[in-house]
Amino acid sequence: MQVRQVAERLVRQADYNINTRMILNEIYEKSPAAYQDLSQDNSQLKLGDMRKTRLTLRQLNKLRQMQDVRGYEYKEKLKLVRQQYAPPPVAPGL
Repeated sequence: MQVRQVAERLVRQADYNINTRMILNEIYEKSPAAYQDLSQDNSQLKLGDMRKTRLTLRQLNKLRQMQDVRGYEYKEKLKLVRQQYAPPPVAPGL
């Protein structure tokens, strides 16, 4: 039995709520290193934090770059989907 089939069976048998939009490959493949930088993640608020956090120019630039990468990945995925589901070519002479 293939690993993918086992994983699909486990997901079907799971009795907890999972993200239905998650791609099965995400379970096995690690995300690229540039997706999240834990050393820059300071989103954990403490008891005394009353002010709204402000985004720095560095953070805004990183968000813009991440959005550009996501847009590019989406376009590449669309190319593959269009190729997969394109109508078959018409045979000559019919």
